[in-house]
Amino acid sequence: MTLNELRYIVAVAQERNFRRAAEKSFISQPALSLAIQKLEEELGIKIFERGKNEVSVTPVGGEIVEQAHRALEEIGHIREIARQGKDQLASTLRLGIIYSVGPYLLPDLVPALKKLAPDMTLEIEENITANLDTLLRNGKLDVIIIALPFGDSGIFTRPLYDEPFEVVVGNGHHWANRRSIKAQELSSEKVLLLDSGHCFSNQVAEACPELGRKGADIQQGTSLETIRNMAASGLGITVLPASANSARYRSPLLKIIPFTKPAPSRRIALAWRKSFARTQVIEALAKAIDKTAITGVRHLP
Repeated sequence: MTLNELRYIVAVAQERNFRRAAEKSFISQPALSLAIQKLEEELGIKIFERGKNEVSVTPVGGEIVEQAHRALEEIGHIREIARQGKDQLASTLRLGIIYSVGPYLLPDLVPALKKLAPDMTLEIEENITANLDTLLRNGKLDVIIIALPFGDSGIFTRPLYDEPFEVVVGNGHHWANRRSIKAQELSSEKVLLLDSGHCFSNQVAEACPELGRKGADIQQGTSLETIRNMAASGLGITVLPASANSARYRSPLLKIIPFTKPAPSRRIALAWRKSFARTQVIEALAKAIDKTAITGVRHLP
């Protein structure tokens, strides 16, 4: 039994698919299948039932996968303890960040963090919340920046700032001279939102439940910058977080209109595994983010 074999069975259990698990593990599918078959033969049991379209975990396999996950966590903890004997701020930090935060926080965060921890390099992964969650739990990322609510008993979170949402319309739109917009008014317009896999899209939908009704005129885009440009072209209106509307991102073709108070908002936070031992990194990240001058947000103590 090897650590790689444990990693492979955890990946297959999560993906329910050998091909996707192999891609996630950066190994060929035949090699992954052979390694798992070897482990099953060594243990004398079946960990997985192979179906035509899906792989399922056997009852005893579920217990083994759960134990493998704990074992990998403990191995990661040993590495972190070893690192603690060194300078916690001197080694690479693997940081994950959601798409709707990354472009607007990172330009200020990176130089602020460089001043606090000049020897700590960053590996940055931008992704949707669900994928960052998986990467964090698998030990592929150390800390992630996400919107709350998030996590469970195995995850620590630390709120960073609250960020209101704002309505963005083209100069020629009939709302262009409005001073504020009520959330329920959005359903009367063609609304441009991120694809449903993005948590920000879900948060906008929660702020305006009428957008979920049958017949609501919604068009989706792949990024905030895409839907901003779609709005500038006159295709519809959109909702962006305040940080995306700072001076460096504004277009002369668009008007920014606040929501009527209380405005919909989100709370951005750090999240990390409880087994992550580099506590100084968390403090440095929180302090660096607190020093950033992000437009429109309210930093939390």
